Order: sequence, then C-alpha cells, then structure tokens
Amino acid sequence: METVGRFAPSPSGQMHLGNLLCALLAWLSVRSQGGRYILRIEDLDTGRCRPAYARQLEEDLRWLGLDWDEGGSLGGPHAPYEQSRRTGLYDAALDELRRRGLVYPCFCTRAQLHAASAPHREDGLTVYPGTCRRLTPEEIARRTASGRAPALRLRVPEEVISFTDCHMGPVREDLPSECGDFLLRRSDGLYAYQLAVVVDDAAMGVTEVVRGADLLSSTPRQLLLYRLLDLRPPVFRHFPLLLDSGGRRLSKRDGALGLEALRQRYAPAEIVGKLAFLAGQNPGGRARTPAELIASFDWDRVPKTDIRLPEGLF
Repeated sequence: METVGRFAPSPSGQMHLGNLLCALLAWLSVRSQGGRYILRIEDLDTGRCRPAYARQLEEDLRWLGLDWDEGGSLGGPHAPYEQSRRTGLYDAALDELRRRGLVYPCFCTRAQLHAASAPHREDGLTVYPGTCRRLTPEEIARRTASGRAPALRLRVPEEVISFTDCHMGPVREDLPSECGDFLLRRSDGLYAYQLAVVVDDAAMGVTEVVRGADLLSSTPRQLLLYRLLDLRPPVFRHFPLLLDSGGRRLSKRDGALGLEALRQRYAPAEIVGKLAFLAGQNPGGRARTPAELIASFDWDRVPKTDIRLPEGLF
C-alpha cells in the first residue's frame, strides 16, 4: 500500500522551527518510502487564520525544497484542502454520531468548569466532569430557549484505548478518567480539531501521521472517532518537541526563531541541515537539501525526548 503523509499547518502566523521540523520529518518519512505528501491548511479558526499566512507558508516550503503532491494552491483529487471549506463533511460525521445517540449539548462555560474544580490531566488540561451529560430534554429546551448556544460533546465509553505509536511506543489512556467527554463542536459553531482531523485524514487517504508529541495525548480520542465512524486509522509517529535554549516551547511569537528572520541570515540548505542535525539525521549540521537526506533517513535516529536548541545553532 502506498504511504500517504501530510503536513497540516494552521496559517495563524509565520512558521517557526518547530513547524519546520514537523514539515521536514513528515516529508522525509514519506519520500523515503516513495509515497505521496499532502499539504492541508487547517484554518477552522477563521478569527486567527489568514489567507496571506497560507500563501506565505507555501512560498516558505518551496524555498526550503519541501514540495508536495496535492493540496494547497496545487489542488488535487481531495479538494478543497482548506478545512474552512470542508464543514459539510464534518456536518455529516456529526450527524452520524448524533443518530447513534453519542452526542449531547453542553452549556458549561470555562468559568463554570474552573469553579467546579474539574479534574485535570498530567498535562494540565481539564477532564470534563460530565456536568451536562444527563440533562433532560426539558432542561435542554429551557437552556436553549435562554439564547445560549451549546457546545456539542461526545459520550465516551467506559473503555481503555491502547495503541503503539511507531516512534514513541505503547500508549494507554482510560477514556473516562483521562479524557472525558470531549468537544466535537464549540458553542460558536467551530468544529473541534479532533473531529475535523479524523474526517480529513480518512477522506484524503492519509496512511501515516507525523506530528509533535504535544498531540500524542489526543490520539486515543481520534482512534475512538475512527472506530465510531467506521474509518480506517493511519499509523502515528510522534516526535519530541523542539525547545529553545532555555527549555521553553517555541511559538509563533518567537520572532528570532521564525522563518522570516531566519531567511535573512541563512540559505535554505543551512536551515534544513541544522534541523536535520537536531533530528539525528545530519551529524555536524552541515548544509543539506531535503532531497539529499532521503536516502539515509532513519526514524531510529530521531530523538524520543524533547530537543533543546544548542546555544548559537541558530
């Protein structure tokens, strides 16, 4: 079976080194297997995402030598490739889950959840305590009539989800205690990442998902949705987070490590070579093009713990 991978950035600002590392690893993994690479634009949050950022993102990828086979402005058989234009697919998936009685409205606000001392996971995220799970039809009608639009949550079963990440190894999550009933659609009508990414990866025939370890904990929820929607899941490869020299996570606010600033100081092969060095693929960190790294690419050399930028590397 052909390997189909993807890079699915959110166009809410310029790319930083963490985004570039994801794009490079996903590209190398696919190209080393002779597969196809898809560029999908995850722009559901229209308040933060901008078409100009999406256009710049494509230009930056081309500048670095990271091409793609379908998606973005290139188009292809699974168009559209912008999530903001794919809501009909999410509607259909939500309707299927509703038909099976797996969805319920949630009227809780963040402030209410905080006041209720909802349980928290190790990563600090709140586990929804099920406050609205047993609302009667009359209670739902009364709250809806007050003009307050509800979010929609999935009823998770009493189940443990176990899977093996192809890079990080075995993962186990107890859905009720470590996940809770999670959002499918926000109260403002925007679809949640968990549902959209499952629907899109399945519809586009994605067989391999490469992404940062910060998303590892979301994988059990997605595997549950794959099963409930009778969709075939991809294999997952999560890689460790890239931290700055002080041990902090990178963000799009880190201007000095954003690609716009880096382009003024380095040639594309220099940036790629340094990223490949951090990923264990390029001893010495000399300038390399992505194409020059394909033949020797090996997931076994990619670190499994967070990667801290050495002082002076960039």
